Amino acid sequence: MSFIVCIAALCFLMFVAYKGFSVILFAPIACLLAVLCTHPHLVLPVYSNMFMENMVVFIKNYFPVFMLGAIFGKLIEISGFAKSIVHSVVKLLGPSRAMLSIVIVCALLTYGGVSLFVVVFAVYPFAVELFREVNIPKHLIPVTIAMGAFTFTMDSLPGTPQIQNIIPTTFFKTNAYAAPWLGIIGSLFILVVGMTFLDWRRRQCAKAGEGYGTGHINEPEPIALTELTNPWIAILPLFVVGIMNLVFTRFIPRFYGDTMFIQLTDSAKPIAVPVAKMVGVWAVEIALVLGILTVVIFSWKKVHSRFAEATKVAIGGALLASLNTASEYGFGTVIAALPGFLVIRNALAHVPNPLIKEAVSVNVLAGVTGSASGGMSIALAAMSDQFIAAANAAHIPMEVLHRVASMASGGMDTLPHNGAVITLLAVCGLTHKQSYKDIFAVTCIKTTACFVIIGVYYLTHLV
Repeated sequence: MSFIVCIAALCFLMFVAYKGFSVILFAPIACLLAVLCTHPHLVLPVYSNMFMENMVVFIKNYFPVFMLGAIFGKLIEISGFAKSIVHSVVKLLGPSRAMLSIVIVCALLTYGGVSLFVVVFAVYPFAVELFREVNIPKHLIPVTIAMGAFTFTMDSLPGTPQIQNIIPTTFFKTNAYAAPWLGIIGSLFILVVGMTFLDWRRRQCAKAGEGYGTGHINEPEPIALTELTNPWIAILPLFVVGIMNLVFTRFIPRFYGDTMFIQLTDSAKPIAVPVAKMVGVWAVEIALVLGILTVVIFSWKKVHSRFAEATKVAIGGALLASLNTASEYGFGTVIAALPGFLVIRNALAHVPNPLIKEAVSVNVLAGVTGSASGGMSIALAAMSDQFIAAANAAHIPMEVLHRVASMASGGMDTLPHNGAVITLLAVCGLTHKQSYKDIFAVTCIKTTACFVIIGVYYLTHLV
């Protein structure tokens, strides 16, 4: 019975997320209903001492990353830097490589620290113009954007500042550059197989006589290409974020050591700070601050008049995104403490391989919650100690655990109820019926890539 209660709570959360209800509201309701069914007298203590405490811990660790990433992305947008980058890449590759152009632009922006949602809004108008010019069906725009923004630069490429690559750092005491060779191999697999799929779909549609089409909704206004920023200046903030992230990842442990103590006065009790656990988070935060300053310095005229309003919007979005994920994290810690979860845990214990066990756990929970960061947070909050113990017994480096968890989170997360998928289709003016089957194919490619790098690790022991 307790097992059924856990599954019912997960299914309920997935259902309300798919229907568009707030996870911030329904995650605590879902887990507390599960507690009510198993330990009714503990509902209030669990809410205060488990759900809220873990939710606050998540916000304490990761809200600055959400906030700085959102501000950076918004400034890249209002400064016109995003438009300049997109136009330059499209012009360089030409209309004949329309799909590759869009994928590369999305990859550049997301790897540079721009949030996935900002990328969708920034790239969509250019995708429409390109696809219309070369007569590629509009229903292939969402999968092309998803291929560039929701895959290898989100969680595979070492150093990406996206939250899906940052969360594992605090569990495994790693940094954003964990397992670089495995990350690069996984990225190349996704890119090559993904582009092969996109090209096959384009040729399939052309063979069927299917063009861009007419009668579409949400068609953007023609793009004004006047007063574009020099592309080298436009791309500079992205390089700043990437390079400074690497620099501070190396510098912070040397400066502070593994642990440091805060003692502001002689009478105060020293507070131990686990530096090794926070290196990945701190490095990304500093890199994003420097990226923001670079945008402001090189685009002061365009940015300063809109800075206050733009940052308010960005922070509002960051609050919503971080609270959504934090609610799912709190939900996961409560569910993991219930007797029914032991059945799931014991079932996974029979999976002998620690990397397969981790990949399956994170993938399934990311799929259920419709959130890469949420599913990974739930899985690592509940089972990271088990993963670490199994990996240590098998002499597997923590960097490999990090990369597998990160890539697994970006596997089955993009099911129909995923927020990014719903937003992408809404922006493009298309429905799940028109475009989702192609997005699901990319989801399968991403999921396969996670198991590919596990195989590569065992064959070569590359990290």
